[in-house]
Amino acid sequence: MQADAATLRFRQPTAEDGYALNQLVAASPPLDTNSVYCNLLQCTHFAATSVAVEEDGRLVGFISAHRPPEKSDTVFVWQVVVDKSQRGRGLAKRMLKEIIKRPACEGVSFLETTITPDNEASWALFRSFARDLNTELNHDIWFEKDAHFGGQHDSEALLRIGPFVAQK
Repeated sequence: MQADAATLRFRQPTAEDGYALNQLVAASPPLDTNSVYCNLLQCTHFAATSVAVEEDGRLVGFISAHRPPEKSDTVFVWQVVVDKSQRGRGLAKRMLKEIIKRPACEGVSFLETTITPDNEASWALFRSFARDLNTELNHDIWFEKDAHFGGQHDSEALLRIGPFVAQK
């Protein structure tokens, strides 16, 4: 049974979300898992620019993001995860829009992220997000499979979306 969108609660993450985030990512291959400690840092150090979504007290969506110190006009999306019960309902794009409306993203006019070339779902999400904001999406390989990952991970393309003006 699908939940009504009104039952979803969008909020800033807290340290108490760290373990649940770790489990949500682990249950969502092919996402790269991080340590619980790393997830705790995402939920605390990046809380103002990240979003947690819960349904009936259960974490069902999460985006970790931060503002790179050398790019004050940019928010960088580190990881997007949506529970399988919520997929195909536009939750990921709603979370992206929530982030760029946050006070911590005041002055942001670009969103960046990295995606492997074969991750069709993520490409579709970010293309749709750029279309909704009526702006450009540019990309180029940033981290190479052999040069940066020792051949153990696919290359990652850096996407840059913008410029845009976030709607309140």
